[in-house]
This record gives sequence, structure tokens and C-alpha cells, in this order.
Amino acid sequence: QGNMAFAGKYEFEGDENYDDFVKKIGLPSDKVEMGRNCKIVTEVAQNGNDFTWTQHFPGGRTTTNTFTIGKEADMETMGGKKFKATVKMEDGKIVADFPNYRHTAEICGGKLVEVSSHISRLVYKEQTKPQE
Repeated sequence: QGNMAFAGKYEFEGDENYDDFVKKIGLPSDKVEMGRNCKIVTEVAQNGNDFTWTQHFPGGRTTTNTFTIGKEADMETMGGKKFKATVKMEDGKIVADFPNYRHTAEICGGKLVEVSSHISRLVYKEQTKPQE
């Protein structure tokens, strides 16, 4: 399994496509503004496959998720929604499926790089056959 060392304290450096992403996941506008360019500090404690992932937001609010790779865990989104997820390790990346997006994290050049991508879901219904 993954032997990537994630433990450390990381300060927010920059984001890409933030507005597009938060709109897609339906983050309330007060949380959107709060998250924009805010100096979030992410602290990761790792013991083998056990992780404690804490995000410190300006103003003293924190979100902490504790999980073990491959086991279902109770998680919380940055918007405060509670959900269950099984966090996996894929190609040295931590991967978790949040309610409306997939989140990956990896260490790249000594930096913690987190990518959240919107999962689109297409639903098709059976077409009714024309009456003859």
C-alpha cells in the first residue's frame, strides 16, 4: 500500500477554478467568501494507514477527519456536512469520494496538493416505445 509520508503542516498557497468548483458543489455564498484565498492551514498526522487530517480556518474554526486507508469512516465536508466514506490510496494519492465530488491529496515537490473534482451523474430513463 502507499508509503507516502503525508505528515506535516501545510499553509494554503493558491487555488485554481475555486469559484467554478464551489458553485458546482452548492457551497453557500457565505462559505464561498470565507474560503476564497483564505489562509487555511492543513495539519496531517499519519501513523501507517491511520490519518488525522485537520484544517484550521481563519477565525479559529477547524474541521478534523480521522480515517484509516481502506476502512469506512465518518467524515465532514468543509461546509459542515457529515457523511461516510472509505478513503483509498491510489498511486501514492489519498482518494476520498465526498457527497458531490472526488477529493485527492498527494505530496508533490514537498507540497501538499489537493484536487477536488466534481462528479457528474447522468441518469437516463428508458424511452417509451411509440404506440403502433
